[in-house]
Amino acid sequence: MNDFVVVIPSRLGSSRLKEKPLIDIAGKSLIQRVYERVQLCSTDQIYIATDSKKIVDHVNSFTDQVVMTDNDLPSGSDRVYQCAKILNLSSETKIINVQGDEPLIDPKSIDMTAKLLDTENVDVATLCSKFSNEKELMDESNVKVTFSKNYRAQYFSRSIIPHNFTNQSVDYFKHIGIYGYSLKTLSEFVNLPISQLEELEKLEQLRFLENNLNIYLNVIEDNSIGVDTEADLKQVRNFFK
Repeated sequence: MNDFVVVIPSRLGSSRLKEKPLIDIAGKSLIQRVYERVQLCSTDQIYIATDSKKIVDHVNSFTDQVVMTDNDLPSGSDRVYQCAKILNLSSETKIINVQGDEPLIDPKSIDMTAKLLDTENVDVATLCSKFSNEKELMDESNVKVTFSKNYRAQYFSRSIIPHNFTNQSVDYFKHIGIYGYSLKTLSEFVNLPISQLEELEKLEQLRFLENNLNIYLNVIEDNSIGVDTEADLKQVRNFFK
């Protein structure tokens, strides 16, 4: 299968880790680790979309598949969209948006997301996994998701959903921030105004739901670690030792 394009948005600025994409992880930068991991999926159409000449110069040391985008874009989705337009992709092109801080992402998860896009009525494909412990569940930075019996997303929240009012045994699911969509759907999304729920929760995926775009999920076993904090960085560095 080689019928989709992966775009990895990579922004130089970070509120927690200075110049995060360029941080060293066992002799290679974070962005190179992500790129090499993505290379293990079933497409060779992989691009890094960045706002920084410094990142472009670094990425050119291991690939020429890098696209310079504006530095004032409001989100990773807007960066992916601008990259797709620069590449002159067709409106029906399937795009997988892989976060630039996921050096342990499972390549099979990328293929799975792309395959889900072939399903009828799927506007957006994404992933989730069961929460493994209460500490993760309580963390507001871990986004929760509920879905229907056919795995159509119902809601995303930083709060714990569903509320277990009746104190039953229940599984809670964590959203994994990989997205698949056609360029046509992405174009529609970035041209919509920020929605009310999106503004309240600071979750852009709610803009899809509020505008009647269907998000479907696959449930996976997630062993990936996103690099957001010094603790995450230490954990990932230990993995690559």
